[in-house]
Amino acid sequence: MIVVMKSTSSDADVQHVLSFLQNHGLSGHLSQGVERTVIGVLGAVGPSGAPGSLGGINPSIGEALEGLPNVEDVVRVSKPYKLASREFHPEDTIVEVPSACVEGGIVRIGGKEVVMMAGPCTVETEKQLMTTAAAVRKEGAVILRGGAFKPSTSPYGFRGLGEEGLKLLAKARDEFGMAIITEVMTPSDVAMVCEYADILQIGTRNMQNYMLLDEVGRTRKPVVIKRGMSATFEEWLLAAEYILSQGNRNVILCERGIRTFEKATRNTMDISAFPLLKRLSHLPVLSDPSQGTGRRDIVGPLSLASVAAGADALLVEVHPNPDEALKDGAQSITIPQFRELMPQLHAVAGAIGRSVITK
Repeated sequence: MIVVMKSTSSDADVQHVLSFLQNHGLSGHLSQGVERTVIGVLGAVGPSGAPGSLGGINPSIGEALEGLPNVEDVVRVSKPYKLASREFHPEDTIVEVPSACVEGGIVRIGGKEVVMMAGPCTVETEKQLMTTAAAVRKEGAVILRGGAFKPSTSPYGFRGLGEEGLKLLAKARDEFGMAIITEVMTPSDVAMVCEYADILQIGTRNMQNYMLLDEVGRTRKPVVIKRGMSATFEEWLLAAEYILSQGNRNVILCERGIRTFEKATRNTMDISAFPLLKRLSHLPVLSDPSQGTGRRDIVGPLSLASVAAGADALLVEVHPNPDEALKDGAQSITIPQFRELMPQLHAVAGAIGRSVITK
């Protein structure tokens, strides 16, 4: 359930509600908007294990909450994800990421500006990373992607450079000013990756690795959570809920294609995800058309389609020589292709009343 406070409520009124919830074994998550303050109420299901009419919370609690000072309304949320829902947080969440290459030093994901994140799928060598970073920054990317740890379907595939790759990413950030997004794969690696990365990425295979989600939730680093390759929207948003419930509000959803019967592409990019998620959730939504297609020849069109459909940012794989890439070369676009994509991206964003942040 959600407790909606009156516009005249004071900090003391809000604290009174939070204390009431705590005294009844519940937790309250505060969301302060421009027009109103709401408190998301989380509680365990009843003894039978089946949620009650209030998501497992005793109905008498809801009635008691309605009687507290300056409580305007108590809304019963029908969705199993509370903190990720649009009902809990009517206004769009904007995730702020420090990035020295832009004016003011902050990139905001979820507002009117579209954000380009680009770089190699995997950090292979210093030369490969620095060449790519220089090229994508020149064309307007403000966040550098690169995998130091890479999950692989085959145990014999290249699995990344580990901490050495993180150090190279940090070196690229120092040289070009871009923020860094990289994947973290295990709970034990979270602290180490946080030392280097500005954004933590949860890959499709780890979307339901709940111990990992809890661990990144205990950080305050922005987290990109990719959709599981066969996940529904509800399963995806419940995975985001794990992170949010630990107190980390800096969560970004990433559509990266789902597994279907189609063989022409590696995955089937779900363009419907962007407008639908905007209705269901307040969280920013990112598009990864490289993973979403597995084909560099259609990464560009899918990037443009994603922005037209409402994506707040793009995560694009770029490689100086994709045919020689150690990982996922078939879905990595070349530097000239990236150079061609960026002005098209500006045009599409402008057509729908948005812009692309580049500096």
